Amino acid sequence: MMRGRVAYAGAIHEAYPHQIGVRLADGRVCKENEVVWLSPIEPGTIFALGLNYAEHAKELQFSKQEEPLVFLKGPGSVLGHRGVTRRPDDVTFMHYECELAVVIGKPAKNVMRNEAMQYVAGYMIANDYAIRDYLENYYRPNLRVKNRDGGTVLGPWFVDASDIDDVNQLELRTYVNGTLHQRGNTRDLVIDLPILIEYLSSFMTLAPGDIILTGTPDGIVNVRANDEVVCEIDGLGRLVNVIGSDAAFNRE
Repeated sequence: MMRGRVAYAGAIHEAYPHQIGVRLADGRVCKENEVVWLSPIEPGTIFALGLNYAEHAKELQFSKQEEPLVFLKGPGSVLGHRGVTRRPDDVTFMHYECELAVVIGKPAKNVMRNEAMQYVAGYMIANDYAIRDYLENYYRPNLRVKNRDGGTVLGPWFVDASDIDDVNQLELRTYVNGTLHQRGNTRDLVIDLPILIEYLSSFMTLAPGDIILTGTPDGIVNVRANDEVVCEIDGLGRLVNVIGSDAAFNRE
């Protein structure tokens, strides 16, 4: 089942896909642009994987890592479908990162990889923006790169794990202003989901609502103010986002 969360008429509603937009839990039907989209779930800890597709690592001239490159993200970085992400006017290179987001469904501690998928509740699309100007280096993304307000777009739907036949065969696509720039498949993950869950749960307890962002394929390009960025993953929907200038955020 696909389900999301939206704000409408002064309240937050659970929402479901409908042919003209969304159907609220109370039965009302709205157009997609008549609601404010929120993250489909209230996020817990967000774990983000860097350079987890071989071609993307090659694109950034980064050699193979010996263990997962993981960093944490704060809740203020999360934005919903159709939201606006700020691009500071003084930066030279800001890019999208279309990623499979994995949602943990029950407490996980010392999980073995052959049991790891039992702890997955479902999946979402993520678009985790990065500003290349602010990177200290590719193996240690710093706070300004990966914890910017509204820089991690999630949605539009949370999809139950049982509704995805094979999470290791999902195609990812990113379009900028209607042009396809990024294409990849989860079968090309350097470190797959069971290994990631085993690794993380070996030293900390994963909790329901925790999210693992699994990395992005190659094909990143610079985005600018007013660009529309669309990320698609098979079976998970279509995540739309717009880039805003400093002026749009009253930062002039």
